[in-house]
Amino acid sequence: MVEPEIRTRPSMNLEVDNSSLGISLVISNLHPRLFLCETRLEEFFQSVLSLYPNGPQGDLSIVFMEREAHNKLHGEFLNDYRPTDVITFPPDPEEGMAGEICVSVEQADEESRARDIPFAREMSLYLIHGWLHLVGFDDIEKVEQQQMRFEEERSLQYVNKLGVWPDFSLAPAAS
Repeated sequence: MVEPEIRTRPSMNLEVDNSSLGISLVISNLHPRLFLCETRLEEFFQSVLSLYPNGPQGDLSIVFMEREAHNKLHGEFLNDYRPTDVITFPPDPEEGMAGEICVSVEQADEESRARDIPFAREMSLYLIHGWLHLVGFDDIEKVEQQQMRFEEERSLQYVNKLGVWPDFSLAPAAS
């Protein structure tokens, strides 16, 4: 018998132990319309983390946010209130934190529609981008941006090869 995949409701917090990789995922879904599959997200992260095994260790916080809250966070911590796709906060080994990746769900939805790609792929790209920042990649200078894009694509291809895309869905907006 095949067990149904567990899908998390909005505003549900989950903890997923990947201690073999030195990481425990702490997932906070603060977006009222986003649904995700805990199992698929764990498989996705196991594959991405395996590509970069020397990354930070501890709790990795993943937060899925509404645009307004994401923009406010961007402004408060980076003094830039413009919309952005992902914000990454660095590791804090003393606190046992591998870092935090905050994703703007609306930004992913709009960008996936504009680029005519699956919503789950865009969300996956944002998660990979955040993790790459945590393992030391940056995207400020042109050469750094090129390396970041290369690593993003390498990670996406690896995830595709393994078939471990996370399962994200977005409920329609209320009229």
